Amino acid sequence: MSHNHVGVEGLGLVTGYGWGREVFWEGMCSGKSAARLVGGFGPDGTDSVWLARIPEGGVPTDGDGLFGRAFLSAGREAVTDALSRGWVPGERVGVIYAGCFNDMYIWREISRGDATRSRDFVRAFPSTPTAMFTKEFDFHGPSLQISATCSSANNAMLTAKQWLDVGWADDVVVVACDLSFTPEVVAGFAGMRAAVVDVEPQDACRPFQEGGRGFPPGEAAVAFVVSSRSHDPYARLLGGAMTSDGHHATGMEPSHSQVIRCVRDALVDAGVSPGDVGYLNAHGTGTEQCNDAEVAFLDAVFADQQPWVYALKPLIGHCLASAGAVELAAGVLAYERGVIPASPIVSAAHPRLLDGMTAFTGGVTLKTSMGMGGYNSALLVAAPAAA
Repeated sequence: MSHNHVGVEGLGLVTGYGWGREVFWEGMCSGKSAARLVGGFGPDGTDSVWLARIPEGGVPTDGDGLFGRAFLSAGREAVTDALSRGWVPGERVGVIYAGCFNDMYIWREISRGDATRSRDFVRAFPSTPTAMFTKEFDFHGPSLQISATCSSANNAMLTAKQWLDVGWADDVVVVACDLSFTPEVVAGFAGMRAAVVDVEPQDACRPFQEGGRGFPPGEAAVAFVVSSRSHDPYARLLGGAMTSDGHHATGMEPSHSQVIRCVRDALVDAGVSPGDVGYLNAHGTGTEQCNDAEVAFLDAVFADQQPWVYALKPLIGHCLASAGAVELAAGVLAYERGVIPASPIVSAAHPRLLDGMTAFTGGVTLKTSMGMGGYNSALLVAAPAAA
């Protein structure tokens, strides 16, 4: 059992709402989806789809690609934020990048023969933005990329905590960046009947509600500065766990035994009893199998003392490797700002599902993520005073 509680010292975000932490928060609090109709899709490129795509922006000198600019912008904002809250970097600042497809835009150009410069090829490597980021801030701790599909960000946060617990790093910056929804990727997810792009997101994506069809695609770059030498943290990471279904490349194991074990192990690791968990910040894709899995662990682990539930993908979209990070960022900001920007309920719902902006009453938050391939993860955070 681990008791070295790690503080979340800084946050940086680039999302479908725009560039910056405050833009993200204002967008979430509006109760309106970040998605918009984006053209250039379909077999002949004339279709439009609902997509929470990151708008153009960033620092031009960070490079040609939106992926690298978003990565660096989120990381830079998180570091600046942490410094303003009193954080002093240690000698060994580690960096963990959580990613899935990496920069799909440049790979698309390369595959079409449109990228001919050597720097275009270098852009395609997932190590490139990490190298630029560590150079800019003179960070020389361990660095690593984690790829566990939609559980990548949770797994990265838990790995950062492990580094801090064993003394491999004094601080860790975790950057989750995923800008993957090219027409080919959208078509793949839509073909699996997971992504829904032909109607507005809040009509299609209904986690823990009746009538859901799936998730809207989304993009995000999210960065956290985490440290065991806390100063003025937003919240503290108490612990967590990871398991694997070992069942199927895309489908979830129907008994949900490993998802349930993951949540139970996470509670033990964090030293938290089920009755102490006030909120579930759910994976909440709006698909039937995800809804069944999360209802299963709520019933099995929490019985008649179930936490309040919120799921944010109807607002921000499913951001793949960044999904857990962007949702955790909203949950962490709730500790400071006293409200949860939950998605509005649109149909018959689970009795513990929150409906829109809701006052936050504190307590421990459980964040779950479940990725294709059977990657299950759960982590627990709490207010600084509660840790």
